[in-house]
Amino acid sequence: MFDLIIKGGTVVDGSGAPGRRADVAVRDGRIVEIGEVAGSAAKTIDAAGMIVAPGFIDVHTHYDAQVFWDPTLSPSSYHGVTTIFGGNCGFSIAPLSPEAAPYLLRMLARVEGMPEVSLREGVPWNWRTFGEYLGLLEGKVGLNVGFLCGHSAVRRVVMGERAVGQTATPEELAKMKALLASSLREGAMGFSTTVSVSHNDAEGRPVPSRSADRRELLELAGVCRDFPGTSLEIIPGVGDFAEREWSLMTDMSKAAQRAINWNTLTIQPGNEAQVESQIAAADYARIRGGKVVGLASVVPATMRLNFHSGFVFDMLDGWADVFRMPPTERMAFLSDPTNRRELDRRGRSKESGAMRRVSMWEDFLVADSRDKNLEGRKVGDIAAERGVQPIDAILDIAIADELRTVFALYSSAKDEQSWARRAALWQDGRTVVGASDAGAHLDMLDSFAFSTHLLGASREHGLMSIEAAVHQLTEAPANLLGLKSRGLLKAGWHADIVVFDPATIGAGEAYTRHDLPGGEMRLYADATGVSHVFVNGAQIIADGVHTGALPGVVMKSGRDTETQAFDFAQAS
Repeated sequence: MFDLIIKGGTVVDGSGAPGRRADVAVRDGRIVEIGEVAGSAAKTIDAAGMIVAPGFIDVHTHYDAQVFWDPTLSPSSYHGVTTIFGGNCGFSIAPLSPEAAPYLLRMLARVEGMPEVSLREGVPWNWRTFGEYLGLLEGKVGLNVGFLCGHSAVRRVVMGERAVGQTATPEELAKMKALLASSLREGAMGFSTTVSVSHNDAEGRPVPSRSADRRELLELAGVCRDFPGTSLEIIPGVGDFAEREWSLMTDMSKAAQRAINWNTLTIQPGNEAQVESQIAAADYARIRGGKVVGLASVVPATMRLNFHSGFVFDMLDGWADVFRMPPTERMAFLSDPTNRRELDRRGRSKESGAMRRVSMWEDFLVADSRDKNLEGRKVGDIAAERGVQPIDAILDIAIADELRTVFALYSSAKDEQSWARRAALWQDGRTVVGASDAGAHLDMLDSFAFSTHLLGASREHGLMSIEAAVHQLTEAPANLLGLKSRGLLKAGWHADIVVFDPATIGAGEAYTRHDLPGGEMRLYADATGVSHVFVNGAQIIADGVHTGALPGVVMKSGRDTETQAFDFAQAS
């Protein structure tokens, strides 16, 4: 007697091998048979005409906080995701201390776009160690979850207010290494950090990890070497890479004897040279004995920005100080014509680098405003109608809304050439599909639906076979992270399974839901074509509806992961 039989579907097992008509039998949370299955089961699913695939794996999320108020981890669960990694970019919420908690809460609100009221009302903030944090989640998660230990959390716990702007003393570095080691021992999946100028705290200052020197980064990465099944993740910067970025990631990988993945490779028209300079980090590392993997984005990014948080706008040359001002002072500053002219000039200057497109104010659409007559209109058109410059129009609109207006900048990378470049990047051995950022930037990005977007786009644009697409979502990320017995449909492996319709699989349009703690909003998108999802053999999605089951595992390094056998030998 089986617990479950999925009958008559086309099994695409995640390896890239051709799909085949087969049944899948499950018992005690494991796949026990694939083929023509005889016998009965407590539950039988008719999968005729459907694809039966391994559950999808999301290597880059920020579900660390949301897991407390939404253990289903929506919308990922509806899009076929069964395993996620959080704690990326150095922004874990464990380890913790009473002094660090308020700082980290406000930092997350600023840098990861999580409403502060939701973080206050929806998260208990009552743990200290990484093990205590994981213990609070045991038996209460809908997906398999693993969390990296974040650099900024470790630094703030050890150094307090000195964590921002100060170099660690030898004693402080020793304490950070010990705290990271204890976190890894308790199950953290590895170490994450950021050195990117895009990451600032609630006061507009660089987040703690950005104050670390090279020695600190390498020594903390090296702690992972002593703990099996760990990995590294980093946000290295924005725009073109040079030997500085290549060398840092390579040396961190070598120090840890682990692969390091970085976020994110994004396709835009005309950025071929930039992407090549970024992906070349993998080649640089390989010949020097390291392993560097870029996370390739799937969804053509639509950025939704505002002048209240200032996220992304603060990366423009000369703009960072503006967002260190209190909102009232900021509005006064932005009302001054002289300040506007100077900010406009600097934002469009070459010093803003790859971010210059963000200062093309005329290209923004008004996405959400108190003045509903403005919604859906381009700033450039509004400026022409009012007889003002685009910088004046966008700031006048924002100030009238006390800086809360949401402006949308849509990607222009939706042409067939961009899709072809994107697909080539997904299948490049130097990358893994990822960069969903699910759980973060809740008012800004809709990249959380990366899995169904990839499958839908592959079909609509003829990018790759269904077998190749499923492989990118399953075995490829499982191999990078060293997941044990996940990422394939294989006898004896965990029964993480998604059943979907290849003719309709995709993601719907993004829309707004006010379902966060405190009634706060988030962007959301429904899945299409995903009929059934199983985690460890238990059904969480039935005909597109969540069952309420929470069968996920709180994964721990060394138990649920194993060290990957990459060749880290020093090149001669």
